[in-house]
Amino acid sequence: MYIWVGTVCTNPPMVSVSIRPERLSYDYISKTGEFVINIPNSKMVKRVDYCGVKSGKIIDKIKHLGFNLRDGVRVSVPSIEECPVNIECKVKEIIPLGTHDLFIAEVLSNSVDNNIIDENGKIHFDKADLISYSHGEYFSLSKKPLGKFGYSVQKKHKNKK
Repeated sequence: MYIWVGTVCTNPPMVSVSIRPERLSYDYISKTGEFVINIPNSKMVKRVDYCGVKSGKIIDKIKHLGFNLRDGVRVSVPSIEECPVNIECKVKEIIPLGTHDLFIAEVLSNSVDNNIIDENGKIHFDKADLISYSHGEYFSLSKKPLGKFGYSVQKKHKNKK
């Protein structure tokens, strides 16, 4: 699981991940050139925090926390089954920044829990109960969107009588 993640391009789909060079995940990603972004839900917050504060160099966090792994579809590294969203990525560039290095990666594949996809194929992230991390705290994502792309400039429809 990675905390500092962002979308950087739509076509091709690309993401960024910032990781400290002393982290075990840094070594794994540097060697394989691949990784999976596992997006957890609120039921997993304590395990997510544990992953952030305990080093994989000292303890096998996957085994200790009882996570189940699933083979990658387009990458050689596994994803965490308990996470409702998994995004498989291939590293394109590594940029040293200071305390962290920025990995720019192309999204190759993703998996989404079927329970949050409706009959039309729309993903309902509100049903996934995803969490976010900001300034040292974990937050549940709101069940109700604040708006949608373009709503600020959308023309109002006049009711016809």
